[in-house]
Amino acid sequence: MPGTGIDRPAAVHNRDNSGGEKMAVRKVIKIDEEKCTGCGKCVMPCAEGAIEIVGGKAKVIRDELCDGAGYCLGICPTGALTLEEREAAPFNAAAAHARQKEREAASDPAAIKCYRCGAGDHDRVLFPVRVEGRSEWVCAKCIPTLIHG
Repeated sequence: MPGTGIDRPAAVHNRDNSGGEKMAVRKVIKIDEEKCTGCGKCVMPCAEGAIEIVGGKAKVIRDELCDGAGYCLGICPTGALTLEEREAAPFNAAAAHARQKEREAASDPAAIKCYRCGAGDHDRVLFPVRVEGRSEWVCAKCIPTLIHG
């Protein structure tokens, strides 16, 4: 609602008259395949596991996993990711949680690490940063050195 700091709920309606899956008009990630290099930097910031590298390109594997928060946007070095408002399956927190567990069990090879010390996201909190035109990750321990030199 304007001026209140509260977003309007997404419009929800049946996809068809047969009682099929309900759809919502909401924000989801859109990936421009022409700009995407398949670097995979967007995969880990997506805590819900909605993005994977498929055929050398980033893909939103299921709309219901994308919460539309956009944490993946700032890390993309080519600007291939944007938020678009469109009809999509509503966000499914239970499916996202199950996907997180799958990824943890698989020991994801796209795991991110601090570019300065190599600490992973299981060791320390990591933050996306831009350094000399590159998108990188830096841990909480290294960020003061990055800021203050």
